[in-house]
This record gives sequence, C-alpha cells and structure tokens, in this order.
Amino acid sequence: MTPDERLDATFAALADPTRRAILARLALGEASVAELALPFNISQPAISKHLKVLERAGLISAGQDAQRRPRKIEGLPLGEATAWLEGYRQFWERRYAALDGLLGQLQAKPPKSPRKRH
Repeated sequence: MTPDERLDATFAALADPTRRAILARLALGEASVAELALPFNISQPAISKHLKVLERAGLISAGQDAQRRPRKIEGLPLGEATAWLEGYRQFWERRYAALDGLLGQLQAKPPKSPRKRH
C-alpha cells in the first residue's frame, strides 16, 4: 500500500463514529470482539466488519491469546495522518500570525484627523 493509499484508508476508517469509538476503547487496552461489541446496539458480525476496516487501514491488529483474538491499537497510521495534518496546521498558524501582525500595525497607526476647511 502506498503512503497515499494508507492515508486514504486511515481517513476512511476514521470517518465512521463506531470505528472511532472502537479506537477510543482500544486506546485503553486490548479487547476481544465481544468486549468491543458491548457498548453498541449492533450485532457482533457488524462489529467484526468494522474491525476488518480498521485492520485493513492498519489502525488495529489482532493478537492470539488462547481462544481469544484480542485487538489492539496500532499507532503508525495515526502518526502518518497526524503528520499530514500538521503541515496544514503550520500553514494556518503562519497565516494567522501574518494577520495578527497586520492588525497590530493597523492598530498602532494614529488615526487620521479629518481635514479642516478654510
């Protein structure tokens, strides 16, 4: 998978609120499919489909613990997405800093007095 494809997969996976909630739960530690399904009013097969999307994006991985296959969060794709977003954050910070500078210059200038007619 190319970097652009990984980024596409990451943002596509993060676009769904259920998958974001699953990631939030996994940020607390590993969990089984049954544990991940508990807070949702959807079937275990539906949770499994969400997990497959997250796994394909590389956001989570499945371990092997006897009969269980606990899922855990993987940081690399989120790090890549954060790095991509960081470039835009820096761009907008520079733009806002320039705007602040311009506003500071405008506020520092003395107001023009109206001309007097003779």
